Amino acid sequence: MEQISLIEAFSEFKDAKAVDKEELLRILTETFMYVLGKKYNGATNFEITINPSTGDVEIWRTRTIVKDGEVTDPNTQIAYSEAVKIEPDFEVGEELMELFPISNFNRREIQYILQILRAKVSEIEKNNLYQKYKDKVGEIITGEVKQISKKELLVSDDEDFELILPMSELIPKDNYRKGDTIRAVVERIEFKGNTPFIILSRTSPKFLEKLLEQEVPEIYDGLISIRKVVRQPGEKAKVAVESYSDRIDPVGACVGMKGSRIHPIVRELRNENIDVINYSPNLQVFVARALAPAKISEVNILEDKKKIEVYLKPDQISLAIGKGGINIKLASKLVGYEIEIFRDVDEAEYEDDVYLDEFTDEIDEWIIDVLKSIGCDTAKSVLAIPRDELIERTDLEEETIDEVLRILKSEFE
Repeated sequence: MEQISLIEAFSEFKDAKAVDKEELLRILTETFMYVLGKKYNGATNFEITINPSTGDVEIWRTRTIVKDGEVTDPNTQIAYSEAVKIEPDFEVGEELMELFPISNFNRREIQYILQILRAKVSEIEKNNLYQKYKDKVGEIITGEVKQISKKELLVSDDEDFELILPMSELIPKDNYRKGDTIRAVVERIEFKGNTPFIILSRTSPKFLEKLLEQEVPEIYDGLISIRKVVRQPGEKAKVAVESYSDRIDPVGACVGMKGSRIHPIVRELRNENIDVINYSPNLQVFVARALAPAKISEVNILEDKKKIEVYLKPDQISLAIGKGGINIKLASKLVGYEIEIFRDVDEAEYEDDVYLDEFTDEIDEWIIDVLKSIGCDTAKSVLAIPRDELIERTDLEEETIDEVLRILKSEFE
């Protein structure tokens, strides 16, 4: 075999690893020169030529013609009688350049060449991957789903780099198949040894933030600032926004005319309900907005405990808490304080009622805390809620709720 087409042999590998063709040609040249140097004690009388279009590699060796019987180094010298077989006009002292057969390499040397090539190409690919994404953390990318496993999706970008989207970073309602186009935010870069892995996310608050930036020009231009984003992926999100111009309504700008700006984002996030809220440095005002649509009667801020006590009329409590407690959980994350809800009622209403704290001998304190977290601080406030709704809102076991109801009912029998 007089030639070898290693570029062709590695074409699939090259494409998958997004290594530039010129770079691969350089690696090939350096690799063959290195192996030849080892084979012939550092010899430099070789020249590598590669056809860029076909990938054929040719190795040329230059040797000096010496008289018969005076060859001391077969690699750099050739006997006159051998030289004239190649070209009859050669004379002693001239230099002869001839094609060096690939067959001169033994199997082990060929395997060594391939091993070096794979290592160098892999190293370049790792560096190219890191260089491309080191400044893109927090940015949205669009790719194609290449492979799906139990733990993750492999996503291919526009240069065929492989990115990782863990199943834990998918929105619960996501359902992708191989070949689908997918959008996600670059969450982080992880290293295992010296190998970088680009981790994507669709559940990160940053994903929603960047989607808003793409849809709302005022955010992109810096006229509106996103102060904070909190999410329950696929269910509900709250976004606090602030305008730097009195002429711009930040909430209206983000929602758009008839929801034209927010609807594409909602669809991308699998119908995630997005509350856009006007940020306020006044914590009492901010808390009231965060708990919307509930109407707040009173707010008591316990700064030392990073806790906020919120008082609401009984008919507003379920609105503040939300289905499964999601509204109050997100509101707490948005303002950065633990929010506790209390019923705002006249003292006369408590005359024939009993606070839950008086049942600690019969009901575990942690269960009482759960009931308080949904706005129930008295026995009658618990009994006023239907059994099934109580189970759903507290996420307690049916047996536990039944026992609590039995204890509380017996108080009034």
